[in-house]
Amino acid sequence: MPLSDHEQRLLEQMEQALYAEDPKFASVLQGDDLRLRYRRRLVFAVLGFIAGIALLMAGVALSAAYATVVGIVGFLVMLGSVLAGVSAYNRTPRGGETATAESGSVTPIRGARRQRKGLMDRVEERWQRRRDELGR
Repeated sequence: MPLSDHEQRLLEQMEQALYAEDPKFASVLQGDDLRLRYRRRLVFAVLGFIAGIALLMAGVALSAAYATVVGIVGFLVMLGSVLAGVSAYNRTPRGGETATAESGSVTPIRGARRQRKGLMDRVEERWQRRRDELGR
């Protein structure tokens, strides 16, 4: 539901007051490209995975009492990195979506693919189609 003219003016006034009051905080809230954020997380996940492999190999190569602990830590680092990487990959927006200042919501840029609808949206659409087909 779009905002009325009055609500849009109020929102713009609040944004201007925020920029005047705390420009650093306002710049943090300002929208940025989500693809870059998740790509950075994916790169860190890959680096973490490589570090986990190095720890695992070091644990195998060491013959000290703590070698098992180093190997386990390496495996856990690898596992955490894979989970973080998969999460970042799955959350990476397709088609150039950006974050907006309003509660971190996602706004598609022109030419972007349609966002997937939630379960309730799909159920509601089906319900409406059935009602329309029955002529009620």
